[in-house]
Amino acid sequence: MTRNGNTRSSRKLTARTADIHVLYEASVQSAEAYIELIERIFKRSRKRDLKTLREDFCGTARLCCEWVQENSDVEAWGVDLNPKVLEWGQKNHIPVLEDNASRVHLLCDDVRTAKTPPVDILIAFNFSYYIFKERATLLDYFKTTYNNMVGDGILFLDMFGGPQAYNNVIEPRLIDDEITFDGVELPPFTYVWEQAKFNQINHHMTCYIHFKFPDGTKKNRAFRYDWRIWTPPELTDLLYEAGYKDVNFYLQRWDDEKDDTDDTFRKRKHYNDLDAWFGYIVAEK
Repeated sequence: MTRNGNTRSSRKLTARTADIHVLYEASVQSAEAYIELIERIFKRSRKRDLKTLREDFCGTARLCCEWVQENSDVEAWGVDLNPKVLEWGQKNHIPVLEDNASRVHLLCDDVRTAKTPPVDILIAFNFSYYIFKERATLLDYFKTTYNNMVGDGILFLDMFGGPQAYNNVIEPRLIDDEITFDGVELPPFTYVWEQAKFNQINHHMTCYIHFKFPDGTKKNRAFRYDWRIWTPPELTDLLYEAGYKDVNFYLQRWDDEKDDTDDTFRKRKHYNDLDAWFGYIVAEK
């Protein structure tokens, strides 16, 4: 829906007319779910409301904008090295905020050197920090996140794993009933996740996102990712080495009746391995 409660219909999606950033947000990002999770965990841990947020690798800054739109007394900083994607967010999301736009600050900079005020919470979602393939580089980044937060700040990361994470797979998923940030109802389309290459020796991986449309047209390799898949023990050691005093993992429970996860992320010290799993790392100063 639009911010005044009205929904507008989009024209038919085809490979020629579709905007890959709109498709990405509809298929990959879940800003409302992210916000609910980080606010719940922060308030439970710190016994106060979350007021300032920094999103590294923010892309279109959808999460920053969604959070500021929902809260009248908060402020967000988004950092990304890609000027084109930041310009897209500035053009398509910031105007929707109207009077709230001044509380979102977008910086085109390296997340390891960007200067922002200390924040309550710092997030790096969509596995973005996987671009750091060397241990020393990732440690340097984690030290930077530590220094960019207030004294009781919390770092949020996401990650995935399980045997299937190391396989070459192609997974299509129908995207239906999605509405953009500015209130446009998207026609159905298919999101395709491809894990194209994986090296067992160094855990380097190449992945792609493709999009398919009802008219038969496609956007192949709309996005490409060259990552290192880090394991929970590696990340735990790095975060403690960077100075964090407590590191926890939030994972979903398997529901045998649904033959799927239960959609609720809980703090866990032990976790039975699944073919594929997704979760969050929460590191506290």
